[in-house]
Amino acid sequence: MRLSKPRIEPLPEAQWTEEVRAAVEPARANVGRGTVPNILATIARHPKLLKRWNVFGNHVLFKSTLPARDREILILRVGWLCRSGYEWGQHVIIGRRAGLVDDDFERIRAGADASGWSAFESALMRAADELHQDAFISDATWQALAARYDTEQLMDVVFTVGQYHIVSMALNTFGVQLDDGVEGF
Repeated sequence: MRLSKPRIEPLPEAQWTEEVRAAVEPARANVGRGTVPNILATIARHPKLLKRWNVFGNHVLFKSTLPARDREILILRVGWLCRSGYEWGQHVIIGRRAGLVDDDFERIRAGADASGWSAFESALMRAADELHQDAFISDATWQALAARYDTEQLMDVVFTVGQYHIVSMALNTFGVQLDDGVEGF
């Protein structure tokens, strides 16, 4: 599903306003490994959207109540389900920082029934699958998550999956290209 060239080009740094610069600069250290990721430079073409989207995106990625490893399992599953090579590649890197290993990435591709998942991790995967497929988490999956998660964490599961569906749709549709040093699928 990946486009070989962008439909919307990243905004060149020479064209950044102060508003854009303030919105994208923190990403150099957090996720850009010294550069601003193409996703942010692309969304910079719509500065007001970028500013507001950053608030929500930063909550989901950096301030969510979910443990980092669980969050990355959800995000990677969404990236896989949405066939977003950009999302997958970025979050393999972030996922490694959160403790995921190669076997985890293979299990994420395989799904909730892959061997090696704990019952809770399988429930996380099912939650992502169910939200992707039905826009609804079944009672059985909800109960499995609720055995460990409080109300805020349960809400963060839904908003994490939803946020990364939006991100994957934008990445795929805009044709955002992989950043240097990031591998897709």
